[in-house]
Amino acid sequence: MNPARVTIQTADFNLADEVAALRANDPRVGAVCSFVGTVRDRNSTPRPDTERAAKPPDPEVMSMELEHYPGMTEKSIEAMIDAAHRRFDIYGARVIHRVGLLQPLDQIVLVAVTSAHRGQSFQACEFLMDYLKTQAPFWKKEQTPEGAHWVDARVSDDAALARWGIAAGNA
Repeated sequence: MNPARVTIQTADFNLADEVAALRANDPRVGAVCSFVGTVRDRNSTPRPDTERAAKPPDPEVMSMELEHYPGMTEKSIEAMIDAAHRRFDIYGARVIHRVGLLQPLDQIVLVAVTSAHRGQSFQACEFLMDYLKTQAPFWKKEQTPEGAHWVDARVSDDAALARWGIAAGNA
């Protein structure tokens, strides 16, 4: 039985189980690429050395809460996977995204892709992650010692998606 292509859930996931299910009984598969995103204890972006000395360190992230629109989110991610199939020679793709209250070190997202050769899997996995970061309807709220705040989109995420010829004006 093939796993669903998209799952939104509160429960954690097991990478090995998900990859095994994605490639099960498909002898064409010669490559599997996966990405697992986790909650960091800081919401930081790399800064030039000159800025590091001038700015205080980012506040500690104590927790992150993720929200989504059920039905709409899955449909959006399904469309992303369809786009990946059109762009790359891949056999299967699986996206799991967690919602609810998460702590540093918790897994947030899994993107896994199968293909005959590694190049297509690597590219499709990166494409899906770039698309997911900018286009999927998720909202993130971080809890820090200074209080809770919603996480804004990043210019770097929009730029990553632009490499694929897709414009995003989120940040």
